Amino acid sequence: MRWTLTEDQELFRDSFRGWLERFAPVEKVRSWLDSGDPGEFEQRFAEEGWFGIGTAEELGGQGGGLVELALAAEQLGRSAAPSSVWLASVLAAPLLSRSPEIAAKSLAEGEFAVLALDASRPLDVEPGAGETTRYVLGGDRARRFVVPDGDGVRVAEASDVDITPRKLLDRSRSVADVSLVARSTVDLSPVASRAAVLVAADSLGAAERMLELAVEYSKQRHQFGVPIGSFQAVKHAAAQILVDVEAARSLVYYAAASVEQGHEECALHAAAAKAQVCAAAERAADAALTLHGAIGYTWEHDLQLFYKRAKLNNRLFGSPAVWNERLAAALPLVPAA
Repeated sequence: MRWTLTEDQELFRDSFRGWLERFAPVEKVRSWLDSGDPGEFEQRFAEEGWFGIGTAEELGGQGGGLVELALAAEQLGRSAAPSSVWLASVLAAPLLSRSPEIAAKSLAEGEFAVLALDASRPLDVEPGAGETTRYVLGGDRARRFVVPDGDGVRVAEASDVDITPRKLLDRSRSVADVSLVARSTVDLSPVASRAAVLVAADSLGAAERMLELAVEYSKQRHQFGVPIGSFQAVKHAAAQILVDVEAARSLVYYAAASVEQGHEECALHAAAAKAQVCAAAERAADAALTLHGAIGYTWEHDLQLFYKRAKLNNRLFGSPAVWNERLAAALPLVPAA
């Protein structure tokens, strides 16, 4: 199945990609990652209205839905732009329906209200005991934390909690341990599905860019007097990445629409997207690195940015194995003939 975007969605995707190419070229991305401070990007991202895409107007957003958010995530992954606070904030936004004034303030002023849940596993998994929530995505840069509490949520100011940043190999994202306890009877499975879709979309963008880098390099690098791109093994490896990217695109968009519309099997669609797309992106990262040879390992080459991004996405909010287990548990057993 090939998913077709609407004209408005294509216009948004192309406009956002163009904006990222102008304001977040790879040289700027490297400077933000080297300094450890993506504040310049985050501020401009909020000021120019991109932060409100995909969030309801009553919460201070500009409308749109999960498909638009997936398109944004795809382009952010493609550019390796800093995205922790954006992702953690758009996941928190639906939970702020009871506090629209806080949601609106966060969107308008870039005072990021991030979801205080462990990003190393699906968001609907019951937190363990303790006074600290580990691996909060964007926790080191949050202004506020949205904390599941009882039958709703509460909002905590960052100035009132202890925050311990953790280092990641992928410096385009960040996490921190936060001295908050998340306990809730609220059904967080829709939030978990949104997270699965958006991380899969990010992996899609990263995989697409790694394919482009690998193809470009295979045309430049010569062995035995010819470009390595003329070798059959190289062609097959690039073709496999292309097949995975195109398959992932339809899966991500379909899962996004399914979750947005509340399809009865939307949780399965989201699980399939997270498991299949993130695993495919990790394979693409390994293949692209092989095609680049030794230069692919170097700090100076751009491939390392997307390689690390895909590797983190594979584990973010649960590994493919975790999501495949959910699929296996939900699908009926078929007796052998």
